[in-house]
Amino acid sequence: MKVSVVLTLLFVSSLSLAAQDPPAPVITVRKGVSIIVDVKDVTGAAGSSAVAVLKNDIQLSGALTLGDANSATVTVSGIASTGAFSGKAIDKSGNQILQKAYPGEIRHAIHEFVDSLVETLTGQKGIASSKIAFVADRTGHKEIYTCDYDGKNVLQLTHDNAISVSPALSPDGRRLAYTGYQSGYADIYLVDLTTGSRNRIIKFPGTNSGAAFSPDGSHIACTLSKDGNPEIYVTGLNGESPRRLTRTRGVESSPTWSPSGSEIIYSSDEKGSPLLYRISAGGGSGRLLSTGYNYNTEPNWSPDGKKVVFNVRSGGFEVAVLDLDSGSTRIASSDGESPVWGPNSRQIIFARGIGLYLLDTVTGHETRLIGDLGRISEPTWSR
Repeated sequence: MKVSVVLTLLFVSSLSLAAQDPPAPVITVRKGVSIIVDVKDVTGAAGSSAVAVLKNDIQLSGALTLGDANSATVTVSGIASTGAFSGKAIDKSGNQILQKAYPGEIRHAIHEFVDSLVETLTGQKGIASSKIAFVADRTGHKEIYTCDYDGKNVLQLTHDNAISVSPALSPDGRRLAYTGYQSGYADIYLVDLTTGSRNRIIKFPGTNSGAAFSPDGSHIACTLSKDGNPEIYVTGLNGESPRRLTRTRGVESSPTWSPSGSEIIYSSDEKGSPLLYRISAGGGSGRLLSTGYNYNTEPNWSPDGKKVVFNVRSGGFEVAVLDLDSGSTRIASSDGESPVWGPNSRQIIFARGIGLYLLDTVTGHETRLIGDLGRISEPTWSR
């Protein structure tokens, strides 16, 4: 990918900003080009396992890539104990970029270190500490599963032996809303992922589905048919005070919030086939988004507010990205469903048959994260 814009990043030692310190190094990086990192000297009781996690996090980050001592711009080392990781990053001139200890389970501690490194080097959020949830039918029923961003630590969250679909992680990854049919009807449940407690929060007559958390985690947008037609509503976190946004003859679904929480994009078939619309979170008239395709579903707004990823259908389902400023649309994957953005607004995850995939939308590199849980669908990603 050729980009003419050149970003100059200043890296300042975390130890001191005293006047006598040498000037901070200046590293010039072209947008879309990964920073090369050399990993060495990871010692401690958990050193060998820590290296594998560290290298995998770097490779999946999008912002960084692995190299050797000759090619690397940054060298990383650390000490890995059973309950902490202390990491250090130094540039080619020997200037310290980052040094910090991260307590806790070793994988999580390394994830936090790599995210800190990404943010220090690029100013962007990393993805390593984020969580994913999705639907899989390995048990013969559609159940909700959670895992780390790299597909590790898979946990079956629901054991409803019914249909459990449309999971949505809160931005902080601590709660999950989903649509369950345990009562025989589609209701929305809220799970506290820390305590495991679960409550049925939206149970109006008719369909209650497709919950999406607002960016601050205080509200839920969803599809309700309590007044007859399936429309988009916004409720409180526990389903209180439902406020209707749309009023059409079509079926509205898949609401996704803007990063500011002021707008919502959704899919509606009021004109026949499903298309994307944009509406104020306070209500009003939905405005049609021109994508160049006449079948658009499952939109997801990027955390930087600049793009929307969604499904188009041309024979099979394809993953498309709409640039909201230019109005241009491109196909990111010719085969995939239910795409969602990661915290860095660069990578997405999507489902394809029995696989869950991570896709770098800048390089086009694709990584299969999971492939042994039956058919996978409807992933969601914390931010």
